[in-house]
Amino acid sequence: MKGLNYFHPLVWSILLGTIFTRAASFMTIPFLALYLHNELHATPLVIGVTLGAAQLFATFGGIFGGYLTDKLGRKLVIIFTIFVWSGVFIGFALVQNVLLFIILSSLNGLCRSFFEPATQALMIDFTEKEKRRRLFSIRYTSINIAGVIGPVLGVWISSLSSAVMPFVITGVMYAAYGFVLIGLLNHFEMRQQLASGRQTLPQMLKVVGKDTKLLLLLAGGVLISLGYSQYDSTLPQLVNLSVEEGVKLYSILLVINAAIVLLLQLPISVYTEKISSFKSLSFGMCFFAAGFILFNMASSWALFIIAMIVFSIGEIFAFPMMNAMIEEIAPDTQKATYLGASQLKNLGGFIGPIFGGWLLTHYIGEIYYVMAVIVLLSLVFYKKALSMNKAI
Repeated sequence: MKGLNYFHPLVWSILLGTIFTRAASFMTIPFLALYLHNELHATPLVIGVTLGAAQLFATFGGIFGGYLTDKLGRKLVIIFTIFVWSGVFIGFALVQNVLLFIILSSLNGLCRSFFEPATQALMIDFTEKEKRRRLFSIRYTSINIAGVIGPVLGVWISSLSSAVMPFVITGVMYAAYGFVLIGLLNHFEMRQQLASGRQTLPQMLKVVGKDTKLLLLLAGGVLISLGYSQYDSTLPQLVNLSVEEGVKLYSILLVINAAIVLLLQLPISVYTEKISSFKSLSFGMCFFAAGFILFNMASSWALFIIAMIVFSIGEIFAFPMMNAMIEEIAPDTQKATYLGASQLKNLGGFIGPIFGGWLLTHYIGEIYYVMAVIVLLSLVFYKKALSMNKAI
């Protein structure tokens, strides 16, 4: 990578903004359940509904946000969304009513489903085709950097002040980034090819819904998301059941996951640029499957740690490729729409904890062998999409 000249200045700015805003988000979102329980005295069911609402709106709002981004332009959607998002976090700090909190949580998911396809599409507009895989890898690294910084800051700020202060600071940070974006997007001339003014959302949905390649990629993504959702649903339970001080070990496993991703993301991304997207994804699924099998066999700290290292390498190979493959099949005038549609793969995140919980209850000895098979099956859908589109 040839230094700062490798990407357009606007792309670097958005990547830095990704670290800034994701770190702000990580100060609060991982602790929402605790906040609802301790401050609003919400029941487990209400907490589940609140957190699930964000995921639901993020999943199905993506294609609508992507459509508006292609239709109205990146600038309008990005700037409008970031300021609404700022208000959502300020709202989290102010409201004491659980129903209002659920509404704000839904808006949080909706804002993410609008903002992320729009900023990804904006970076694509300013990035040459041969550099886009690297772009998705670096963006993924940026998110993981934020994932290390944010929770630590959230705990520290809460310990110094109050439980609501991280929400206030996050809202202020989002607003500040919004003003930076106004300056940036006014400074650089947009390169977007706007979608046809006559095409309505139902017509766009019909076109996207008939794209068999996209549907195959989404089906494969759902299976991967179903498997990966075990990471923070059934895995902590399995660890706690399998070893002494399981909660402590799971905390260590989280740190190991973040450290492996940060250390190996760049060298692995350099290697994946030399091979096909499908080959990179295949490596990822094989590492995922191996990690799952090791988790299933583990009964000691050492084996759980080895399993997490293997699992994390799979994450590095696989995750940047999922969006990269969708971007590669998207028409130039529908980049954000297709990236928004990619949010539908998060359906696996709904199904996974439920299915995994059932397996954990009835088939604990086989749970991750099943998950290994599921993630490997995703390759069937990706391979079929590949056969229909030699550009992938």
